[in-house]
Amino acid sequence: MTPPVAQRTDAPRILARCRELVRPALGQAVRQMHPWHAEITAFSLGWDGSDGRAAPGAQGKGIRQTLALLGAEAVGGKAESAVLGAVAVELIHTFSLLHDDIMDGDETRRQRATAWKAYGTGPAVLAGDALFALAVQTLAGAPGNACGQAVRLLAGTLDELVRGQADDLLFETRPWTGPDAVQPHEYRVMAEQKTGALLGCAAGLGAVLGGAGRSETDALTAAGRHLGVAFQAVDDVLGIWGDPEITGKPVHSDLRRRKKTYPVLTALAAGGPASLRLGALLRTGEPLDDRTARRAAGLIEEAGGRSAALAEADRHLERARACLGSVTLAAEPRADLLLLLPYLVERTV
Repeated sequence: MTPPVAQRTDAPRILARCRELVRPALGQAVRQMHPWHAEITAFSLGWDGSDGRAAPGAQGKGIRQTLALLGAEAVGGKAESAVLGAVAVELIHTFSLLHDDIMDGDETRRQRATAWKAYGTGPAVLAGDALFALAVQTLAGAPGNACGQAVRLLAGTLDELVRGQADDLLFETRPWTGPDAVQPHEYRVMAEQKTGALLGCAAGLGAVLGGAGRSETDALTAAGRHLGVAFQAVDDVLGIWGDPEITGKPVHSDLRRRKKTYPVLTALAAGGPASLRLGALLRTGEPLDDRTARRAAGLIEEAGGRSAALAEADRHLERARACLGSVTLAAEPRADLLLLLPYLVERTV
């Protein structure tokens, strides 16, 4: 699944081009917020102040805004036509991270403190609420006849996103094994809602604002959703085996938090000796120290959880490619999308 050298070189260029196109409008939107919320948002976006200057090592790749702009170009529109859609999805993504970090108790993101640790829980919640409202307001200001369709697409995505987050939290209350245990197929549905829906929305908004018809919009939305599931599967692998120097999180961080992620759930469902030993280890409810976490990670790998998660990512990448091939798209942006798919999933931050 590792992209060729040329792709690894070209992909950052594509992402950087799209970030530069979106950054002025994103900065303008953030400056409309209450100064306190703008400060917290700028911090969360990895900016050194609300004017959009990136702080070293703290900025994300800009996946969603890139999908929006390439989605518009792929259907024959201009990238600029999708800038407000790109801003809206970036604001929603930041809102979701602010609240997600609080719910998960995550103290670091991109190798620095999360917003709730830096500013407090209450301020981070309020900033997230402000971002939610600003995203809808921003998209509602998009010119042209596509505005209503775009807002409806975003509203449906928001409903899916919070449903996925609700299921993710409810999974924590269910047992590791037995008839009430979380099954891998349930996790797939949650991942598509929590992660896939917003990536699909980004590409779909680009298509809508770029003037696409129904078939092109549906194909790009579906491609983004499949990318999101692949993205989540790899994220789950990194949450157990990722290098702390690269991910910014401790090794085995998801295991220590006892998160029910795809590698764990598929390992538990495998039913072999390693699966049974893993279930017995997790059912104790005891905190996982370094030794126990290493043992659990080894059992997950032995039971096939790691390979299953990577295979899941590969399957959804292939489905994303099939979606992009199912309709007529402009050649160069389609090629850029195909190039980005494996690069984004093979991320290390």
